[in-house]
Amino acid sequence: MESPEDFKKLFSEEKVKKIFDKVFDNQSILTLHSLAKKGFFETVEFVVSTGKEAHVFRAVDVSENFRAVKIYKIETSTFRNLAKYLEGDRRFKDVKHSKKDIVFAWAKKEFRNLSLCREAKASAPMPTAVKNNVLVMEFIGENGIACRTLKEHGEHDTKTLEDYYRQTVEFIARILYLKELVHADLSEYNILVKGKKLVFIDIGQGVLTTHPSAEEFFKRDVKNITEYFTRQGLEKSFEDAIKDIKEAGKMLKKRQNN
Repeated sequence: MESPEDFKKLFSEEKVKKIFDKVFDNQSILTLHSLAKKGFFETVEFVVSTGKEAHVFRAVDVSENFRAVKIYKIETSTFRNLAKYLEGDRRFKDVKHSKKDIVFAWAKKEFRNLSLCREAKASAPMPTAVKNNVLVMEFIGENGIACRTLKEHGEHDTKTLEDYYRQTVEFIARILYLKELVHADLSEYNILVKGKKLVFIDIGQGVLTTHPSAEEFFKRDVKNITEYFTRQGLEKSFEDAIKDIKEAGKMLKKRQNN
């Protein structure tokens, strides 16, 4: 069997190799190697974003299509914060409380939540594979450059804000009314801007409406987005957003039943 050093040949840049030496254990590299052998990607190119729980890399497959590879850090210092989103989720009721088990479940949870988004035709990356602490999904970018977040784009004109608000309301309504899913961490930091289209990301913490804290998380999402748009100059109250989400949900249900 190849050694872990051989597996690092998956990484095309020396600085990427150094990140793995510093942050990720051999098991993560073995998992990447397994997914690469199955054809989900061929080479990991460079870091797209970093976070407390995970790093996201741009990868490329044999056909030169870009992929996003999200690797959750097993030794993350904040793993205990993840448990509250798993406990109460009937899909993960048997998850053990070790770091590894929680992180593996989290990766699988994000894969399932993204799949639900896609089934609802909500704007989110298409997931393609998950194994252990590694998630492979659609790369959201233009000409190979990762899209920036809504927060990073700064100020917008009124017409653009109104359209972004409409897209956000539709996203919330689609996952809520068609798949009974709540994002649970929605903000301008977890929304990418691709041209004129918003793409909603980082949905690993998303919960079903049967989760005991689903209503609390939903209200927090709505509060976050109304405060963002109000700060940008498009005044929206919490009550405005709730009404708009309900109206969007009614329209979706009506189309679904026709």
